[in-house]
Amino acid sequence: MEHLPLQTQTAYAELLDLLTAIEARREIGHTGGSFVHKTVKGQEYYYHQHAEPGGIVQRYVGQRTPILDQVVVRFIEGRSQVRAERRVSNRLCSVLRAGGALAIDTAALRVLSALADAAVFRLGGVLVGTYALITLGNALGVRWDSATLRSEDLDIASQRALAVAVPRLRADVPGILDSLEMGFLPVPGLSPRDPSTSFKVRGRALRVDLLTPQRRGAQKPVMIPRFATAAQPLPHLDYLIEETSTTVAIGATAVLVTVPLPGRYALHKLVTMHARSASLQAKSHKDLHQAAQVIEFLAEERPGDLRQAWEDLVRRRWKKAIRPGLESLKRRFPDAHAALKREIA
Repeated sequence: MEHLPLQTQTAYAELLDLLTAIEARREIGHTGGSFVHKTVKGQEYYYHQHAEPGGIVQRYVGQRTPILDQVVVRFIEGRSQVRAERRVSNRLCSVLRAGGALAIDTAALRVLSALADAAVFRLGGVLVGTYALITLGNALGVRWDSATLRSEDLDIASQRALAVAVPRLRADVPGILDSLEMGFLPVPGLSPRDPSTSFKVRGRALRVDLLTPQRRGAQKPVMIPRFATAAQPLPHLDYLIEETSTTVAIGATAVLVTVPLPGRYALHKLVTMHARSASLQAKSHKDLHQAAQVIEFLAEERPGDLRQAWEDLVRRRWKKAIRPGLESLKRRFPDAHAALKREIA
């Protein structure tokens, strides 16, 4: 684990500000496709066309009028601004990669970009797992040990329903993945009657898993209507995604994503690592190593984050649940264990 240079941290802050501003004023210029007009029996009509799997699709907009002309002009001008902002964003990504920031592989970043464009994160989706840790490292200005960052699983968690009123938006996750034409297929569940909660690329390890907090021990997949798919219930997940932050996933381009707070990420790993089956012990070791790195960094740089995360965990009466993880941390990473005990004493 090492700190990123100040120049790299500054570039990250600039990129986050830029993407946040773009997202706040997202408008017609971010719409895909283009407008075309046709003349039919002397009358001009506007159509919007875009590419879908199988070819170009055109949809009727309306008869050409001065108002629609203004919409098209605004669309063209907006697209020009979007391209200019994207060039700045891509330049900052290059600076960040050169400065040691952790990059996400091209395939995973492409999936995250499609999910973000479809409003998955605005609709309560939270990126969890190793890819979330990668983005948290850049946000915190630290480069984690790369041995703990190998993953082909993109885990998206969400509550079953949003706690706040939002417009009736919908993000068709299976449709989004299919539109990428990467070969995503639904992974059959344990029971043929259960809907799939995972999608995997044919012939590759890349996989997207949908998760949701478990209620009353129920283990069957739960439908998430706003995502048009089911999610697998997991215990303790509500603690992880209750409070979140916005970070940037960096590669050749950049994508705004929602992730858990780092303190909760670390303690959640300690709670859940011993729940893995014996066949997944390698992942348990990775969970412990990830937790140790985050704890050591936060204890040094942001101790308040650990105290808050611990208090929230204790409030849920989970001290017994985290005890095996703490014992493992003490055996394998005594410095991290001592740092955590010091901060929560």
